[in-house]
Amino acid sequence: MAISDWPLMERPREKLLAKGPAALSDAELLAIFIHSHRRGSSAVDSARRLLTEFGSLRRLLDADRDSFYVDAGGGVVAFAQLQAALEISCRYLESPLIHNSVIAKPEDTRRYLLAKLGRYQREVFACLFLDNRHRVIGFDELFFGTIDAATVHPREIVKRALHHNAAAVTRP
Repeated sequence: MAISDWPLMERPREKLLAKGPAALSDAELLAIFIHSHRRGSSAVDSARRLLTEFGSLRRLLDADRDSFYVDAGGGVVAFAQLQAALEISCRYLESPLIHNSVIAKPEDTRRYLLAKLGRYQREVFACLFLDNRHRVIGFDELFFGTIDAATVHPREIVKRALHHNAAAVTRP
């Protein structure tokens, strides 16, 4: 049955507007971004199928394009919309630290780096370059490794710090 045939307050978009996003299931949230690709199936049904296929919302959003629409039967448009939504959320999480906040405590660094690096499936050595007031002036992913190790060259870190004219450097 199409979502347009559902009672008004059970439709994902209307439910979100009336009750807020926390009231929606993962499948209902996904359904707002994707459409059904099968006759007689709603967008919520397609979202449930994708969540079942990948096992979790995180694994679905971390999927590469081929896995998403070849293996799982999703569409190119749905993949693009979900990737755009994910990027918007990452930028939202990092924007307070980029635009005006001071990194005053480890939690600030953790939140910023989680937004920037949380999707990687391998080790990444990255640095936040800070001015003398501990505001972010640069972020560089410097070294990439395997699932549990990355080779780091201190000389390259110093070169990047000088490039940014950083007063401080922090890493996870």
